[in-house]
Amino acid sequence: MNYKCAQCEKTTRSNLNQVGIQCESCGSKLFYKERPNVKKVIKGR
Repeated sequence: MNYKCAQCEKTTRSNLNQVGIQCESCGSKLFYKERPNVKKVIKGR
């Protein structure tokens, strides 16, 4: 799973078994989950 640091915006890869993650470059503990750019189409009723 890839996460993006909230302060320095570097991508960090995390293991699912790991409890807490910390940015290797700035030490921040705030991360955003990277999501792919996928267009969703919803039909109206």
